[in-house]
Amino acid sequence: MVDSTLPLLLQGYAWLPDRRRRSGGAPVRTRLLGKKAIALHGPAAVRFFYDEQHIHRQDALPQPVIDTLFGQGAVHTLDGERHRVRKALFTGLLKDPSAVRKLAGQVNTELERAAAEWPARKRVVLFDALAEVLTRAVHTWAGVSLAEDELRHTARDLIAMVDGFAAVGPRHLRARRARRRQEERLAPLVEAVRAEPGPGGNGPGSTVFRTVAAHRGAGGALLTPHTAAVEVLNVLRPTVAITWFAVFAAHALHRHPEHRTALAADGPGYGWAFAQEVRRFYPFAPFVGGLAAERLEWAGRTIAPGTTVLLDLYGLDHDPDLWPEPYRFDPSRFLSGPAPADALVPQGGGPVDGHRCPGEDVTVSVLTTVARFLARSAYEVPEQDLRIPLERIPTAPRSGFVVSDFAGPPTDRGAEDQHPA
Repeated sequence: MVDSTLPLLLQGYAWLPDRRRRSGGAPVRTRLLGKKAIALHGPAAVRFFYDEQHIHRQDALPQPVIDTLFGQGAVHTLDGERHRVRKALFTGLLKDPSAVRKLAGQVNTELERAAAEWPARKRVVLFDALAEVLTRAVHTWAGVSLAEDELRHTARDLIAMVDGFAAVGPRHLRARRARRRQEERLAPLVEAVRAEPGPGGNGPGSTVFRTVAAHRGAGGALLTPHTAAVEVLNVLRPTVAITWFAVFAAHALHRHPEHRTALAADGPGYGWAFAQEVRRFYPFAPFVGGLAAERLEWAGRTIAPGTTVLLDLYGLDHDPDLWPEPYRFDPSRFLSGPAPADALVPQGGGPVDGHRCPGEDVTVSVLTTVARFLARSAYEVPEQDLRIPLERIPTAPRSGFVVSDFAGPPTDRGAEDQHPA
């Protein structure tokens, strides 16, 4: 089998769908980084992949991805009881409806601040501006100190970690340096908060930051300050990564302005449906991977232990057998309710107590908040390059989506009322 690492880097999101077409829909066998790999597709593959008896995450992630996106010792690298205990920390923080509402409300507060500042600018690059909005909001919500003069650099670092995880060269080096800076910023804060009197864990008055700092692993010991910093970043970084979806929402409103009125009015479930269609339609993660835990059988094929197993996400979210006219942007797909968990997998699949991203509720709520803000605002979209290159992972409009003559929406009613989890 010829190694596909270079074609993957060159083709990006198109690599796996192209290989599937050439294989007639059969599982794709190849090599990545010199290791045997097989790529699976379909709802049954989602269930198969997220069975921990089949697929392990420990030692599965390439070192460059750990060193940029997730961090050494992160929950994403664990299996078994260690993973369940650490994952419970995140589900407790990110699945609580009250906490999700508070974060969405904080994002709304920061958007209102932006609505007062952006009209003074001649041009606003939405990607950069929304990254700063989300950085300030999630730090406030999580209880992590952030000086005003640190905002821009911190936002850039959090974006760089995501932007460079699947790259080589300067982007990847920027991602590594960004992670190192942010871990070095947060680890001393963990030590300081542990030395202070005050609530820890999930007690009254606690914060996300204090809860992570006070977390004890499966063996009962506190996380090292470095590992705690890594896991704090695994709250901050994914929230700021919603910037990609937020700019895609702006792109969708520009390409399909007929949705603006319904989204601005936020009729029953429309904002939620719009956010779900943005997550389905636009490219985010091309696939996820793990290692075969034992000798497996899939579609009549044997998978040897230790083989890299990929689950096709982008292809599944654009599968015509699941999504009629998959390349048509249509929020009405979701007006009747949620899609099956093994059909919509932009942030991974499987049960939430397994390896499915616990931040999905946060993503949808924050994305709904930003999309509604944009729909209710007035602005011009000057001539620019809005193409979304599929060879780049992660991708975004080339221009970052520039707006001019920005005028914010009318003053909103209480954020707690308008942002249900």
